[in-house]
Amino acid sequence: MRSAPVVTAMATLLLVAAVDPARAADKEPPACAALTFRPVPSGLSDGEQNAGLYKSRFGRIEVMATVKNGEAVDYVVNVNGKPPSAIAGTLPASVAACAKAKRLGGVGSPPEHCIGDRLAVLIDHTGAQRYVLLYAHRGNEWHFCSAGGA
Repeated sequence: MRSAPVVTAMATLLLVAAVDPARAADKEPPACAALTFRPVPSGLSDGEQNAGLYKSRFGRIEVMATVKNGEAVDYVVNVNGKPPSAIAGTLPASVAACAKAKRLGGVGSPPEHCIGDRLAVLIDHTGAQRYVLLYAHRGNEWHFCSAGGA
């Protein structure tokens, strides 16, 4: 059984959220987040196929697969309907710390094709800049695929 102060505090938070929904909408996006997606199944028609979609009040993230002969040969990430912009220079240290906190691999040189049995999109929101990284899981490890700014 919960103690009276804990129940009172929870009831107060619920009441504030119900009375002032604008207060809940003023939240900032998380500084570090990771979303996981499943790969597309075998046997799809050739071309670009949607592997997953995440939509929130902060934006829309899609993982797209390029399919040839019924098998995925590459994955990319789109943010709000377009690919992330190229990054000039190096990624900030907060991106490496975010990847480590989410148990994803380090950033290195990307492979020619991004393929795996699971996919993860890492979002690092540092100041005004947002970084989006795509990872693929293969051989019990997460491998860096691409990075961009959103």
